[in-house]
Amino acid sequence: MNNFKVWIGAFRLRTLPLAFSTIILGSLLSASQGIFNFSSFYLAMITTLLLQILSNLANDLGDSLKGTDTDERIGPQRAVQSGEISLSAMKKAVIVFSLLSLISGLLLLYVSFESFNWYFIGFFILGLFSIAAAIKYTLGSKPYGYAGLGDVFVFLFFGLVGVFGSYFIHSLSFDWTILLPAASIGAFSVAVLNMNNMRDIENDRKSEKLTVVVKMGFDRAKYYHLFLISLGIVSAISYTWLNWSSPMLILGFVSFPIFIKNLSFVLKNNDPSKLNPELKKIALSTLVFSLSFGFVHLFF
Repeated sequence: MNNFKVWIGAFRLRTLPLAFSTIILGSLLSASQGIFNFSSFYLAMITTLLLQILSNLANDLGDSLKGTDTDERIGPQRAVQSGEISLSAMKKAVIVFSLLSLISGLLLLYVSFESFNWYFIGFFILGLFSIAAAIKYTLGSKPYGYAGLGDVFVFLFFGLVGVFGSYFIHSLSFDWTILLPAASIGAFSVAVLNMNNMRDIENDRKSEKLTVVVKMGFDRAKYYHLFLISLGIVSAISYTWLNWSSPMLILGFVSFPIFIKNLSFVLKNNDPSKLNPELKKIALSTLVFSLSFGFVHLFF
């Protein structure tokens, strides 16, 4: 039982609301146009679950191998660094979840496209990139998370690819305005990563993990946070304006006060350790945004 609890902790299930936000929003926006595939939705959620767990396990393994996880780290203790899970067991888990993600992704494509066509091939390649991105954040000889590229990949996969891709597997059509709410989810997701990196700035700097925050410094990272939150809000408002049909659409912005309150806190705060509780708040606020924004466009 204790070993089971250790693995559940290593899965870091608290990160799932942020990952699910992309699938929920893209699916609801497709449903708002009269097209929704229940099987595709369920399989997309399962695939996202597996990819997020894979990313968390690979991150735990990678940071431990590189010596980034130390006793000075402010965030939650990692499983390999603490000795609760061995390196060999974690490596096997990464392989298992890579295979499970691949199988689930293939089932999703088969159900969504029903044949081996160009859409299937394109999304299969995109799926392989998603698995590689989940693993290569901190693993390998040149992990992109250590080169300050984590923000770019989070924006792409948690935002543009996640939302637009989930929209497409239902509708099988392109609507380029979907990129606006996709940018909102991407920006809010990067904001979570930015706070995480602001919290860990000293430990990352000592470990030569060159995140965007380490490169620009703690104070400039506050204004970067301002840009991210502003981008997310403006993108959502722009989509609503382009698709205006009822004053009730304003209800899709119910989460914005939480983002603005968080922004105010980040701009005033000078203690990295105080950012830890804010991570969960913004991750859950992103899920609230995804649900509220998606449902008001579905019903109004």
